[in-house]
Amino acid sequence: MGMGRRKERQDMLWVATAELPRSGGHVFYERVNRILDQAGFDLFVEDACEKFYAAVMGRPSLAPGKYFRMLLVGYFEGIDSERGIAWRCADSLSLRGFIGVGLGEAVPDHSTVSRTRRLIDLETHGKVFSWMLGVLAGEGLIDGKTVGVDASTLEANAAMRSIVRRDTGEAYKEFLTRLAKASGIDTPTQTDLARLDRKRSKKGSNKEWESPHDPDARITKMKDGRTHLAHKVEHVADMKTGAILAVTVQDADHGDTTTIKETMIEAAHQMTILATDPESKLRTDVLSELVTDKGYHSNDTLTGFKDLNIRSYISEPDRGRRNWKGKLDAKQAVYANRRRIRGNRGKQLLRQRGLMLERPFAHTLETGAMRRVHLRHRDNILKRVLIQYAALNLSLILRNNFGNGTPRGLQGRYVAPLFTLILFWSHYESLCYDPGCTANDFDALPSGPTPTIPNSENHTSATGC
Repeated sequence: MGMGRRKERQDMLWVATAELPRSGGHVFYERVNRILDQAGFDLFVEDACEKFYAAVMGRPSLAPGKYFRMLLVGYFEGIDSERGIAWRCADSLSLRGFIGVGLGEAVPDHSTVSRTRRLIDLETHGKVFSWMLGVLAGEGLIDGKTVGVDASTLEANAAMRSIVRRDTGEAYKEFLTRLAKASGIDTPTQTDLARLDRKRSKKGSNKEWESPHDPDARITKMKDGRTHLAHKVEHVADMKTGAILAVTVQDADHGDTTTIKETMIEAAHQMTILATDPESKLRTDVLSELVTDKGYHSNDTLTGFKDLNIRSYISEPDRGRRNWKGKLDAKQAVYANRRRIRGNRGKQLLRQRGLMLERPFAHTLETGAMRRVHLRHRDNILKRVLIQYAALNLSLILRNNFGNGTPRGLQGRYVAPLFTLILFWSHYESLCYDPGCTANDFDALPSGPTPTIPNSENHTSATGC
């Protein structure tokens, strides 16, 4: 057979859309659209965003349904920037069908997406997040009794080299040069400035320095040990189902015992909204138990939750012998929490913390590509974060109904049956080609349960990827 060579190709004049190649992404996004259409997503967002659109004048608009679907694509495809989302949607047939753009239409570019994000306010993005929670409640995927809280950091879209003094507006190098001249060095070199900087204490104080481009960003240490300008994202998760009930973006230099108050208030607000929905299947005793790590352990935190009749399961750090003089309420709250975390239920809840609280960060920040934000100012960042977590909740419905929460997970399902067949066949051949193999040796095959080939009814994914 001769070697094939590349030939000049002439495109066909007409192509039937039914004959276009289809991938696993088509199937996945068709299922996503089916859920959104059945719940009336487009009608809801159009009513919520009607006040932001002019009736006659203005540039060609981007429909709210298309805008929010493009942000959902950022989560499902792991794309961090709006520019990348627009490019990916223009390049994919399945994503064109998902957002509702025909083959002869142009996909909205990134500037239109950014303009629409600035046009639609934060409150409306929050309504979309709450609407998605309502869909989860209708599916029975929100329990609301036992919740967990955890926080992580988002790398800001600002560089440390650009920080300036809050009082004088000096850049960092200008500030060091002024200090060097004040110490007697008339013409300081870069080495002199570095030596002077090493001797300074608290040189990265947020009380003295800020970013001129993103004043909401704070100097903090990231999860990998780097010091960077960052924001803090904190979420409340349902410990039974894994649904995210609330999410906030706050100052990265604030401690966990400070930020948990705003996050729990937001969670209580979301649960109040759900309780008024007649279609939700919520329990009456919502938000009665709290699980979190030792970073949230403090006298004020435990006393506050005790006053709210919320049983806390918070890991206790080793603080040695405590002095409880004049702190009877705090003593009772700390001892009660200690008894609970040492019990069987407390140990079980603390073991589930990594699964229910850390895994959402892996989905939204790592595979969802939100660890580094490409937006500035807290409201803009929170808009994107809310839709990112709404997509995470949507993937929970998909995993519950169809077995997969992302297009990559659906693609892996087609490989699983083939992989199972290859394993069985390799074991079969190893017996057949053994010179001492007899018919009775086949009885030595493993007699355990038959491997289950994933299907849309019984397959579930631990990570959704």
